[in-house]
Amino acid sequence: MLPKDIPYAVTRGPLHYEDGSTQTFDAAGGTTYVESGRPTQGEWYVDSEGRFCSYWPPSYRACYELRWIVEDHHVTGLSFRNGHDVSNGRYEVPMIDELLVDELKNWTDEGGAH
Repeated sequence: MLPKDIPYAVTRGPLHYEDGSTQTFDAAGGTTYVESGRPTQGEWYVDSEGRFCSYWPPSYRACYELRWIVEDHHVTGLSFRNGHDVSNGRYEVPMIDELLVDELKNWTDEGGAH
């Protein structure tokens, strides 16, 4: 995913993870992760290398390669990758819009490079 698209991708809507947890992101850089009904507040940002990063007080910080999850020509979620660790979050409602169409065209034109 292109760094400029990360804010749109994460703030588009709530993500539902495979383990039943959910996460929301706001445009101001805040995020709320809810696991077993317990919310945790954190922060998100795009670092100088164009990666999605999150910070969970008091000291946990991690950066991820962010990818669209696409099924049947619709974006259904986001995949967060950090080395061998992968977390897949699904949007409540799949999407297709001009940003996605442009991103998929660029991705295809570049041989799936990002």
